[in-house]
Amino acid sequence: MRAFLKTAALACAMALTLLPQAARAERLKDLTTIAGVRQNQLSGYGIVVGLDGSGDQTTQTPFTVQSIMSMLQAKGVNMPPGTSLQLKNVAAVMVTASLPAFAQPGQTIDITVSSIGNAKSLRGGTLIMTPLQGADGQVYAMAQGNVLVGGVGAQAGGAQVQVNHLAVGKISAGATVERAVASNLGENNQIRLELNTTDFSTVARVVEAINNHFGPDIATALDGRVIRVRSPSSSDQRVAFIGILEGLEVNPSKLAAKVIMNARTGSVVMNQTVTLDTCAISHGNLSVTISSDPQVSQPGPFSGGQTVVTQNTQVEVKKDPGKVVMVKGGASLADVVKAMNAIGASPQDLLSILQALKAAGSLRAELEII
Repeated sequence: MRAFLKTAALACAMALTLLPQAARAERLKDLTTIAGVRQNQLSGYGIVVGLDGSGDQTTQTPFTVQSIMSMLQAKGVNMPPGTSLQLKNVAAVMVTASLPAFAQPGQTIDITVSSIGNAKSLRGGTLIMTPLQGADGQVYAMAQGNVLVGGVGAQAGGAQVQVNHLAVGKISAGATVERAVASNLGENNQIRLELNTTDFSTVARVVEAINNHFGPDIATALDGRVIRVRSPSSSDQRVAFIGILEGLEVNPSKLAAKVIMNARTGSVVMNQTVTLDTCAISHGNLSVTISSDPQVSQPGPFSGGQTVVTQNTQVEVKKDPGKVVMVKGGASLADVVKAMNAIGASPQDLLSILQALKAAGSLRAELEII
């Protein structure tokens, strides 16, 4: 009896492994974004001081000198007319940052400091207070702090050694938010979900999942990417509603079959839905080998001749026999890769083969060359 039960259990386990795997569900948080909940880019022009002789060469970057003189005048330092500054420890930089959604005044954000002159390094420098502006020209944050550069460089006697890039650095929590970005989240008691990728089937499944959980007519599809969802009027209920909404799981439809080819690097990337119709692929290689063997001819003793060096050059042309591989219809990605490897195709050869398959109508995928 025990043997029978063990056999039955083993048979059930084997049957389960042979069943097709169910599509993996994903959270709405991973499939969509909420309209209006986004980052905003900030940028500003600033000055880094305190460099160890690695700043801008002021003769080639006059804007650095102008910035220093303007800053000194703003601080009450009046320079005599015609004064020429020769600075080595100052560099003009651009400061960039991303303002998170719902950021409030007083919060800090990370910033990136990048040299725009010919400074050799920003290592050890200090960024002077710099206003960061948005696309509307308004100041949303103020940046200042010590620049951290993830690299090192040294030079002496004409020799130079450098590790990583020294003209860009970061300042953690280097900017303080001064102005909040107005948000229209929940306006007219509705929010909009935007799919990361346009797909009508996935939109329909998302609408169905939301309506099944919250009730009919809560979600409405506007197109193949945007879904309108009715939300509670009060802010606390709306936040709780969005939290539940983001946790809903949906089985997205399969991705469109696509092959991405980079003609410059020879790299080819295919997703799992790429298949082939029945086809035959032939591939052959032609190689040319040139070798040179120097030979030295010595004259006889006391003959008065000279030593002569001649080159014995050989040119060999070798053509590998072409190989033909048969690929059955409906082949999966693994079968395609296996067939390409079987005929010894290089990445560059693969580009030509895939283009020929697409032209022949055997490649069931969209071919994109970048």
